[in-house]
Amino acid sequence: MGDQMQFIVEKLNQEPFRKNYNLISFDSLESVQLLQLLNDVLGEIDPKHAVDIREELPEQTAKRMLSLLGILKYKPPGSVSDLSAFRQGLVTGSKPVIHPLLHWLLQRTSELKKRAYLARFLVKLEVPAEFLQDDTVADINKQYEELMEAFKNLHKEYEQLKISGLSTAEIRRDISAMEEEKDQLVKRVERLKKRVETVQNHQRMLEIARQLRLEKEREESLAQQKQEQKSQLFHAEQRLQRAQLQLKEMQDAVADSKPESLMKKLEEEINFSSYLVTEKMPRELESKKASVYLLQKVVAEPAMTQSDLTALQSEINEVNAQMNQLIEKRMMKYEPTDSKFSMYRQQASIISRKKEAKAEELQAAKEEMSRLERQVQQRSSQAHELEGSEILTEDEFKQYVNKLRSKNTLYKKKRLEIAEITAEYGILQRTEELLKQRHEAIQQQLQVIEEKKGISGYSYTQEELERVSAVKSEMDEMKGQTLDNMSEMVKKLNAVVAEKKASLAPVIKELRQLRQKCQELTQECDEKKIQYDSCAAGLESSRSALEQEVKGLLEECAQEESNYRYIHCMKRTLEVQLQRAKEEMKAYVSPDPQERRKAIREQYTRMILEQENLGKKLREKQKVVRESHGPNMKQRKMWQDFEQLMECKRECFQKQQNQAAIGQVIQEGGKDRLVL
Repeated sequence: MGDQMQFIVEKLNQEPFRKNYNLISFDSLESVQLLQLLNDVLGEIDPKHAVDIREELPEQTAKRMLSLLGILKYKPPGSVSDLSAFRQGLVTGSKPVIHPLLHWLLQRTSELKKRAYLARFLVKLEVPAEFLQDDTVADINKQYEELMEAFKNLHKEYEQLKISGLSTAEIRRDISAMEEEKDQLVKRVERLKKRVETVQNHQRMLEIARQLRLEKEREESLAQQKQEQKSQLFHAEQRLQRAQLQLKEMQDAVADSKPESLMKKLEEEINFSSYLVTEKMPRELESKKASVYLLQKVVAEPAMTQSDLTALQSEINEVNAQMNQLIEKRMMKYEPTDSKFSMYRQQASIISRKKEAKAEELQAAKEEMSRLERQVQQRSSQAHELEGSEILTEDEFKQYVNKLRSKNTLYKKKRLEIAEITAEYGILQRTEELLKQRHEAIQQQLQVIEEKKGISGYSYTQEELERVSAVKSEMDEMKGQTLDNMSEMVKKLNAVVAEKKASLAPVIKELRQLRQKCQELTQECDEKKIQYDSCAAGLESSRSALEQEVKGLLEECAQEESNYRYIHCMKRTLEVQLQRAKEEMKAYVSPDPQERRKAIREQYTRMILEQENLGKKLREKQKVVRESHGPNMKQRKMWQDFEQLMECKRECFQKQQNQAAIGQVIQEGGKDRLVL
């Protein structure tokens, strides 16, 4: 404990604290002074905590310090492992709590400064899940997380640069080396310019060289853009494939549905949405407004202690008991046994509660279903990206296994056939090589003959013409078939469209009416929402303005109160000093000697004279002691020798007495034997 206090005092006497403490003065600090000292150390670590604790409540000070200690990851020692005891000791300024905390903070100040600095940017602000449903809040939260990650990366790079060991001397050497290289390059460029000036059209050649360099740079940028566009095209094709698969799935789902089922589903959704808008959401909004009003009321009230909370809890219990008694009396008074309405009221309340519960369950089930659909879509897209195929169900997997077994037997048969075909392919390949060699020899002979006859290239041209005519005939046949197929397909599509139009005409008519009604309701909902948003924004702006004004007034009031208390204390101190000075002056100028003796000056004069007389007496006594020190020491030595001599004589006398007693006993024993 002493070493700990010694370390704390040494650190506090150094920069930046400079407290000029010693062990006695530090140990004699009161609890408020200890708390202010701890707050100063925390303010050095985090400048936000450099405040005067007299300007805030003890609970606020403890809460602020505990939050910072939690960020700094401080763990209380074993003697105060109980968190409540540690918190109580922190509030009261207990030395067994404050001293180990100061020792821990002063040991690792630089490390804790870094941790507090990082905590300002890396302690994540938790946003409730219901607020993240808003797209704007979700986007801002996403940007916040991205900025946090960017800050982490930048801080890591900064730390790496600090550790890399680049000093200013090395940077200066690098700069000087680069300047030397720059001078050499300038001289080299000047020499080259002088050489080029002697060449004809050197300006034009320089311009051409510059254009060549620009074109090369442009070529590199175009190649890079081409590569980026290729990657974008690849990603776009992947997105297109996924969209086509989703479109196919949706078309399959729509093909199996009927207009009646669609209309029924729309009616259910409209009923559910109208219930949410007309009944559930207004009740929830009212409850939220009531809770916000209560919370604002609680915030506006001053801070409560544990005794106040206990009193409020007991009062709440009493009020609840009175309410229960009043409800029982009312039920006994206004509910006769033959009343039929009570049963219906109970049934209606039960049904309404069930309806609310089912609506909440339905909403939760819809959210869960949408979440699961997103997961399924994400997993299917991952499967498409990895394997290029859909995920199989259990029945499809069994069918796939059966097909795989049949294909395995077929594979073995085909493998034997492939082996036979491979052997035959080797023979045919060898035959092809021989025929190619013979064809090349014949072609060479034919070219020689054509050159002799003066019609070189005739055979090649004839072959090309035959090939082009064959390809043209094939394309014509394909075009004819394609046109026939397209005409048949158009006829079928027209028939199908006419049939679908006839069947969907009444449904479309009803759907138009519903769409019109839906548009009206949507428009009305948008108008109400705009009114609500404008009203909420106005109230929020006025509330924030009032909060800022109240905050400023509270701060001004606290500052003025602190100034008043300080001035009042100074005034009282000066009044006491002035009163003492008046009494001293009155006693000093009084003609009465008794009054003069009461003056502080006279008292101090008497005390000084007494101390001077006492000093003279002590100096005389010291002189006498010094003069008599030698003879006294010699006399003391003589007395010690005399004491030893007397002790030796006493021992000899005792031994002589013991021997005389033994001889007497022996003589008495001899006499006894003679008598016998």
